[in-house]
Amino acid sequence: MGCLAIESKRNPDVATRLVTARMNLKSGSPFWVVKNGLQHAYPRLKQDVRCDVLVVGAGITGALIADHVTRAGMSVCVIDGREAGFGSTSASTALLQYEIDTELQDLAKRYCEADAVLAYKFCEKAIRGLQTLAKELGGIDFQPMQSLYFASRWYHRSQLETEGALRKANGFDLDILDRSALKKSFGIDSPVGLLTSLAAETDPYQFAHRLLARTEKNGGRVHARTELESFEPASDSVTAHTVDGITIRCKHLILAAGYESQNWLDQRVASNRSSYAFVSEPMQGELGILKKTLVWESARPYLYVRRTGDERLLVGGEDDALDIALRRDARVDAKSKKLFKRVTRLFPNLPIKVAFSWAGTFAETDDGLPFFGAHEQHGPRVHFAMAYGGNGITYSLIGAELLRDSLLGKKHPCAALFGFDRLNRK
Repeated sequence: MGCLAIESKRNPDVATRLVTARMNLKSGSPFWVVKNGLQHAYPRLKQDVRCDVLVVGAGITGALIADHVTRAGMSVCVIDGREAGFGSTSASTALLQYEIDTELQDLAKRYCEADAVLAYKFCEKAIRGLQTLAKELGGIDFQPMQSLYFASRWYHRSQLETEGALRKANGFDLDILDRSALKKSFGIDSPVGLLTSLAAETDPYQFAHRLLARTEKNGGRVHARTELESFEPASDSVTAHTVDGITIRCKHLILAAGYESQNWLDQRVASNRSSYAFVSEPMQGELGILKKTLVWESARPYLYVRRTGDERLLVGGEDDALDIALRRDARVDAKSKKLFKRVTRLFPNLPIKVAFSWAGTFAETDDGLPFFGAHEQHGPRVHFAMAYGGNGITYSLIGAELLRDSLLGKKHPCAALFGFDRLNRK
């Protein structure tokens, strides 16, 4: 879902008109679509409907929100201008970690240690919650893992040692590995690494479709190829209109359209960037320690490595500031070659052969935290679900719980920290 411009946005009593033009969010051949194909073609919405909650976006974020809200007893309608899961979800590399791109020590300096620990603890809780969901739903490639964060520069040693000590002091389970331990266990030449026992990986496209299927089973509606054109917030409801002239009347509107959701705000809250990835041919029996370990480095932007369910190696990184689809498209091959060179230097004994490569848009907030909740521009009945940053899927689960609680009149512990009001903090 998306738009390029918004008119009449500041008065919530005036229709918010959206000029529709979906963003080109990915390039190349994202592995999850190649692997899964079109899992389910949801119908286009062809008649006016009423519901408690309209969710705009049928990717992993929207699917998690719809599932939570439906199971809380509210009637839900999900719409997406594309096929379900065909936006950024299909390009996600789906590393599930409690570790945020902004280190705990830096987040503590920006806000306070209690808030920083709160964010990390809820990401930790979200990994366990995602694992429970995957088991409930069944048929999802979900694998518990451990995560290795290593110093890729010699001068990062002190930084990582401080980070590890701070996490340990706040009850996080991890080991601080020295150079000899890293070399012996992982074959990585680095002065220090942080090994955490709680992490996971999944197939996000598969996960989203299983959630949407349960939403339908529980009485919700899911409609693909149905694009939002405008919405009109009122004191007790929101009236939304699709480009096909269909009207949806709801008590609450949740914009879970990924990086395109920024187009509904005057205030710029994140910067769009491009990230690149490739997946190898299957390497059964060759992955060694990588069969149970996610690996990422301290340099920014960082290289990261994970396995897939069929024992391929998925390698990502080489992020840049591009937000122009055609230029991003042209860089996929060159970026894939750079990633290949870097990962083969790190793991020279692995017989890696590139099978598919791709790129995708992602967004970064200034502090590495997401935004969930209402924004003053549209009033209290229009909610945003912006699970931006490297923790997109874990953030999405937190956001689903946070928004569900908000609609039920409850206050979630992360509501203030993950809300738009934090932008006004000194």
